[in-house]
Amino acid sequence: MSSIQPFARKTAIIKTKEEVLGVVLKGIDEKSGRSPMRQNLVSGKFLTFSDTAASNDVLLSRKVADKLRLKPGDKALFYFIQNPPRVRQFTVRGIYQTGLDEFDEAYVIGDIQQVRDLTSWPDSLVGGLEITLKDFNRLDPVADNLYENLRYDLKLDKITDQYAQLFDWLKLLNRNVVIFLVLIIFVATFNMVATIFIMILERTNMIGVLKAIGATDNQIRSMFFFRGLSLTVRGMFYGNLIGLGFCAVQYFFHPIPLDPENYYMDRVPIHWDPLMIVVLNAATFLTSLLAVLIPTYLISRIKPVVAIKFD
Repeated sequence: MSSIQPFARKTAIIKTKEEVLGVVLKGIDEKSGRSPMRQNLVSGKFLTFSDTAASNDVLLSRKVADKLRLKPGDKALFYFIQNPPRVRQFTVRGIYQTGLDEFDEAYVIGDIQQVRDLTSWPDSLVGGLEITLKDFNRLDPVADNLYENLRYDLKLDKITDQYAQLFDWLKLLNRNVVIFLVLIIFVATFNMVATIFIMILERTNMIGVLKAIGATDNQIRSMFFFRGLSLTVRGMFYGNLIGLGFCAVQYFFHPIPLDPENYYMDRVPIHWDPLMIVVLNAATFLTSLLAVLIPTYLISRIKPVVAIKFD
């Protein structure tokens, strides 16, 4: 596990001079660790927490801030739905954007102590715990283990269930990646086979002469094989240089944007996975070797007398 973040939620209505909007105040506790929400901050600053009193700072999503025409530094009244109703004035400390419409359109981030004060909870009580894992692939086994050890009155929700639409979309993207990789490797293999065939046809006369002076099929085949190997290594070198170079430019400078409304993110993400890069290069190299090797067996069918006369 990477971190455990306590939280509590409270419904509210935000009222400004011109607009009214219903939201959910989600209180977090920064004492338990660095909040993942920091990476989604697009303007302003993160919440400031105090050991003596609840913080009056809140984070609004860009969608909520635009609807209410608020910016960092502005103040807004929050009317909390309870008996009796309560009103709090909060200061907009920053603006965040996650790209998840279900979250951005509803949630305001604040201090968990504010929720405790509004509901008269002790400091030891929370609404729930968010568990962040270092390895996402362990989500299901960890969730199953936690479920088996939970009390009967507690509930476990996986993020894949809360945002099922998003993860279904990601699975579709992963499937498309596999399809594109297969197509690219197929095209590369076809081009390599065609290149070696053309090289053999262009040098049919030379092959006939080499066979006439005593060269074996394996010796001639090795010539074309190492020539094809040289082309493969050179192509992979420049391909990696250009491809990884474009990825580095996108990673550091983000020149290619995305529409968050459709893609849940504002730019094309780059994830550096050295193992995957090595595996893809190895698979490409082995496939190219087979593609180079197969056409060279045509050499054994070339007859010296016919090849020398070939024009």
